[in-house]
This record gives sequence, structure tokens and C-alpha cells, in this order.
Amino acid sequence: MKLGIAGGIGSGKSYVSQKIREYGYEVYDCDEAAKRLISTSPDIRQQFISLIGPDAYTADGQLNKPVVTNFLLASKANGKAINDIVHPAVFRDFEESGLQFMESAIMFESGIYKLVDRVLAVVAPKEVRIQRVMARDGISREKVLDWMDRQISQKELIQKSDFVIVNDGQTEIDKQLKKIIVQCNKQF
Repeated sequence: MKLGIAGGIGSGKSYVSQKIREYGYEVYDCDEAAKRLISTSPDIRQQFISLIGPDAYTADGQLNKPVVTNFLLASKANGKAINDIVHPAVFRDFEESGLQFMESAIMFESGIYKLVDRVLAVVAPKEVRIQRVMARDGISREKVLDWMDRQISQKELIQKSDFVIVNDGQTEIDKQLKKIIVQCNKQF
């Protein structure tokens, strides 16, 4: 059984993934994998340079984050072009990993949900999410809201998912998560 862990920015999906790791499982982190592949894959490097230009990487071979971010935010078409390069590489990498759990902020938007048997949505109230991200990343409320607007709505995420964990700071995560894992193990 493969379980995808989804949730928007500030929802706490990484916290839930950490809990799963504490239970003794490995979790494939799509964001970390994308960063690793962007840095190490010669194919991705060449495609980024062709798409963005020679400044996509610094002189020492590192991703030039300001240049790539400016390109990414300039238009939706640019974001799609980057995703069209990165997502297939992440999909292949996940399939080759053989891991049972996978975390992705863009589970449905990217299509990676097709590689798992069930999806667990981690949700939290909007204001809680905003405050978490502002505190964690040191960015403005407006930037957080802009980021949230680029992601699937929580309502749609809940509708498309098989399980939901509420991470509002009040509800006990362990109890919800253990129940879901037991239920998944019974089904598979």
C-alpha cells in the first residue's frame, strides 16, 4: 500500500510525515527530491539552462534561486514549463525508491497522486496556516496568501482525498494518524 500525504502550505503535512518517520517508516519528500534532482541531474540542468538561460545556475554549479524564482513567478506558463521538466523526474525517482509513504504539496496538481493507492489530506484553518508560514519563513501575509492561491483549495483537497487529518493545534494528530495507518494496512 502506498499512501500520499498532501496539504497546502502551512497545513502541517511535514509534521505528519515526521510522525510517520517516528513510527519507523521512511517518507519520500517530493520537495526535497525535486531540489536534489535539480542540483544533480545533468538532464534537468540542461533543460533549465535552455528554458531560463545560462544564469539558471551559478558559476559553482548551484541553482540560482533568485533567477529561477523570478522566472517562475513571471507567468503561469513559466511555472508550467518548469514543472514539465521536474515532475517526470520526481515521478520516476519515487517509483524507483520503493517507499510506501510520499509527501507532496501539489499531489493532485502534479498528477503524482496516480502513483499512490490512497491520499491523506492534512488540513488546518486558513489563519493558522498563514501564521505558521509567516513565522517559519519570515514572509509577509500577502506572499503567504499569494502562495495559497496558487494551490488547490482545502475544500477540493478534502473532496479528492481518501483520509483527512485536521492539524489545527487542538486535535491530537497521533490518534488520527494511527487510525488511518491501521485502516490502510487492513485494506492492503
